[in-house]
Amino acid sequence: MDVSNFWEFLSPRLATLLTAMIPIGELRASIPIALSTYGMNIYETFVISVIGNMIPVIAILWILNPVSKFLMKRFNWARRFFNWLFSYTRRRHSKRFERYEGFALAGFVAIPLPVTGGWTGALIAFVFGIPPKRALLHIFIGVLIAGIIVTAVYQTVGYVRFIIAG
Repeated sequence: MDVSNFWEFLSPRLATLLTAMIPIGELRASIPIALSTYGMNIYETFVISVIGNMIPVIAILWILNPVSKFLMKRFNWARRFFNWLFSYTRRRHSKRFERYEGFALAGFVAIPLPVTGGWTGALIAFVFGIPPKRALLHIFIGVLIAGIIVTAVYQTVGYVRFIIAG
């Protein structure tokens, strides 16, 4: 099977879910694709996209810490890297981040731009040592807001195209 035709063999729901799981696209890709290409219902699209975006977030939040600890115990290069990463990031950004921790994380994830989203939010939570349960709540709120923004922008652009073409 040709990789370029992979998506053609999936149901629209599964393709939307998988698209939302990809770190580059997330909701910014899954919602417009589901609405325009697959003609899916807006509510179904939103729910499937949010679920798809949250699946890797959950995995990242619960896997990164044990994996980093394992690597730090086994490899000097990993210990040096993670010690540098944690100290550098926390030294440079901790005062601002600690003050607005939940709002900052949710707000960052909510901005539907490249390199912002659930994946990056989970990585930020890991670096700043935010407990997974608390981080999950804030990231989920951010993903919901991003989904609403992307859906609203898509709907607005769709209506503008209709008015201009009509």
